[in-house]
Amino acid sequence: MTAKVFIDGAAGTTGIEIHERLAGRRDITLIAIADDRRKDPAARAEALNAADAVILCLPDDAAREAVSLIANDRTRVIDASTAHRTDPRWTYGFAEVAPGRRDELARATRVSNPGCYPTGFLALVAPLVRAGIVPPALPLSVNATSGYSGGGKAMIAEFEAPGADDAATGFRIYALALGHKHVPEMQAHAGLAHPPLFMPAVARSYRGMLVEVPLHLSLLNGTAGDIRAALADAYAGSRIVRLAGADPTLLTLEQCAGTDRLDLFVFANEALGQVRLVAALDNLGKGAGGAAVQNLNLVMGLEETEGLRL
Repeated sequence: MTAKVFIDGAAGTTGIEIHERLAGRRDITLIAIADDRRKDPAARAEALNAADAVILCLPDDAAREAVSLIANDRTRVIDASTAHRTDPRWTYGFAEVAPGRRDELARATRVSNPGCYPTGFLALVAPLVRAGIVPPALPLSVNATSGYSGGGKAMIAEFEAPGADDAATGFRIYALALGHKHVPEMQAHAGLAHPPLFMPAVARSYRGMLVEVPLHLSLLNGTAGDIRAALADAYAGSRIVRLAGADPTLLTLEQCAGTDRLDLFVFANEALGQVRLVAALDNLGKGAGGAAVQNLNLVMGLEETEGLRL
């Protein structure tokens, strides 16, 4: 028997990515709504309740509305919005971030898909907090740059418009009010006492992402070797998250573009007592669509990496 899956918001950037990974799979049957009925509540409710699993690629309020339309206790929900990422009633859908999380996801009926930036940050920091290397009370900063597809259709149109000024859109920083919606997610799931100082940027590249956390060894409970060992142990055996080598000449924004992989790097200067932790991922892959497909596989009891680009 195949799993019936409905993507609510399939016309958006993330929805398209997910559809591409699911189309043609023999273990999945996609439920579709005609274009002229995509915003019809009755049509959406029918599809939501007919599905074994639903993936929501919607704004926060629309995602909450979609959940309210489900009138059964059978349909499993994977929400790619930020609406439920710190809600304790939902299982946080980052299988690798904590021991036992895969088992939790296999039992879950409500799963919150992680954000792209938090995925990189948490992959680097959560195991180190858990191992006692990074004190929970240590103030952290995180620098991150994403491809412009992370801004959705409006930003894609801006960057790809005929005659777009490359100089004006080559690289820009944002979230200068320091209240980005990803920060609570980072703090909560890393187990930090303080919100990290988040410094995101967007570059003139369609997809790809680098997330960096700088650390001073004097403020940690361990060495650079301890950091590498903790990360290697946390992701041992994973086909998706891997601790890569430390050759800086190989690291680019597009390091994992077009894949659903997550590569982690530890660059250290013991003499200076400084470390730069870097995560490379595709903002549309492990940062969005790939993560949703991985979570779908887990909640439906399917092969975890089926449909992923590794």
